[in-house]
Amino acid sequence: MPMPRMRYTDTKQKTDFKALGKIFRFCKPYTFAIIVSLILAILATVTTIIGPNKIRELTNLITDGLATDIDLQAVSYIGIILISIYAIGAVLNYIQQYILAIVSQNTAKKLRTNIDEKINKLPLSYFDKSTTGDILSRVTNDVDLIAQTLGASIANLISAIVLFVGVIIMMFITNWVLALVTILSSLFGFAFLGILLKRSQKHFINRQIYLGKMNGHIEEIYSNYILVRSFNAHKNEKRKFNEINKNLLNTEWKSQFLSGLMRPIMHFIGNLSYTLIFIVGVAIILSGSEAVTIGTLIAFIIYAKLFTEPLQTFAQSLTQLQQTSAASTRVFEILAMPELSDESHKTTRLTSIKGDVEFRNVRFGYSKDKPVIKNLSFKAKAGQKIAIVGPTGAGKTTIVNLLMRFYEVDSGEILIDGISTKDISRYHLHELFDMILQDTWIFNGTLRENLVYNKTGVTDEELEKICSVVGLNHFVDTLSNRFDTYFSDTSTISAGQRQQLTIARAMLKNSPLLILDEATSNVDTRTEKQIQSAMDTLTQGRTSFVIAHRLSTIKNADLILVIKDGDIIEQGKHHELYVKNGFYTQLYNSQFAE
Repeated sequence: MPMPRMRYTDTKQKTDFKALGKIFRFCKPYTFAIIVSLILAILATVTTIIGPNKIRELTNLITDGLATDIDLQAVSYIGIILISIYAIGAVLNYIQQYILAIVSQNTAKKLRTNIDEKINKLPLSYFDKSTTGDILSRVTNDVDLIAQTLGASIANLISAIVLFVGVIIMMFITNWVLALVTILSSLFGFAFLGILLKRSQKHFINRQIYLGKMNGHIEEIYSNYILVRSFNAHKNEKRKFNEINKNLLNTEWKSQFLSGLMRPIMHFIGNLSYTLIFIVGVAIILSGSEAVTIGTLIAFIIYAKLFTEPLQTFAQSLTQLQQTSAASTRVFEILAMPELSDESHKTTRLTSIKGDVEFRNVRFGYSKDKPVIKNLSFKAKAGQKIAIVGPTGAGKTTIVNLLMRFYEVDSGEILIDGISTKDISRYHLHELFDMILQDTWIFNGTLRENLVYNKTGVTDEELEKICSVVGLNHFVDTLSNRFDTYFSDTSTISAGQRQQLTIARAMLKNSPLLILDEATSNVDTRTEKQIQSAMDTLTQGRTSFVIAHRLSTIKNADLILVIKDGDIIEQGKHHELYVKNGFYTQLYNSQFAE
């Protein structure tokens, strides 16, 4: 049986800011584009810094000319320069945003591609421990958040730093007294900024984690909604949903509230700066000093506004970086997971397979201290039908998982035609098997695409023949476009028809070895007989492993393995086991007793 699923991640996880460094290293192919974008952002910021100085000149020119005549030519000249400066800044900002948009989206695409490739290399144990919703949240929400940060926050942060330094320089050049007034009044912002960032950091981490929990819960419940309703469990599931939703609300509210405080605090500091600038500036003017003019006051009001803007940008960018750090940690967490071992060096191929299979002293446990398979040994001769029966949790599905190398044995080995499966690549090993499982899968596409999944060159005649064998021919005849009829997982197809479609898909693959995991459990008795007849045809000449709970379906098996607690306690044909009056007899009689 699979390892119990670990549904949710520990919410006490800390932000790993090293993950941001990994993001930047991940963007290394776009280094030149990023540098160009940052240079453009710096140049655009420089135009913003120069602007107030030109406004000061323009104001002084106008105020000085009020007593005599205003030099309109000089005013026009400065006005044209000012408009040109701001126009250049706007163009530079547009170009740098365009470049970063390309970089951020290409990075997001690359991340999603890497995660997709990584998922195909992860062992099955990872999926046993993770919810589908949480994995989806990492691929979508977390990657999108990283893209948003690359597209805006980084450039904004660099621009804010340049603006911050540039404004300080320009203020001291213009008037050092007013510069000190502006800076000292803004120091309060730095103090509050540090406090708020420290308090809000943990809430941003929990926000991403609870978002993954929410996605996992929704995916789990909505995909099994009929079962939830049939058990009248919707109230209980609603309670769980409300609990997760409440936790998400609390973390979301706290993170947004604390980050939201930053803007009004910065506004207060800005307004305080304006007031003090006017008071001190007017005092300097009244003292008879010519160091401060009306133009100087107006310029400093603009500088004060520009000085507080970086503080707000710091707050917003650092908040965004906190969220992105949490998202990056989750993304690189999955990218850092141990992969299945590289098997490119394994060149062993079974081109002409006979079909002998042997389990030799196999031992396996999902955790090392709790073995599920203890010391399993048996031989299946070529063409035999091997039935595996036993109570729930005995290890039946585990045997199949080991045979397919979805999990690796702890000790012992499994051989096919005398060759250890460890010497065969998983890709080639999976080509040797057809698998027909209890769970059906229909994806969005035509009936033809569902039947010939990952197989080319299948003709309509072959489809007709296979559908006739599994009893799907009448169903196909009722479809308006026959094999070209479009289906999705939500299409109204009965459970029996879904199972028949799954069986037909496996039959088309036509591999030399066959695994049937309770393949007829979802069909009615009449359909089961029809499918069972098809199975008998399908298994002829092929080594087959059948996991069955309905013992009536495996009475003609060449060898029945009775598994209990990970060991074979009985084996033989049906009549041999039945007359022993042992555990198999008890299982069989329990199904047919009145």
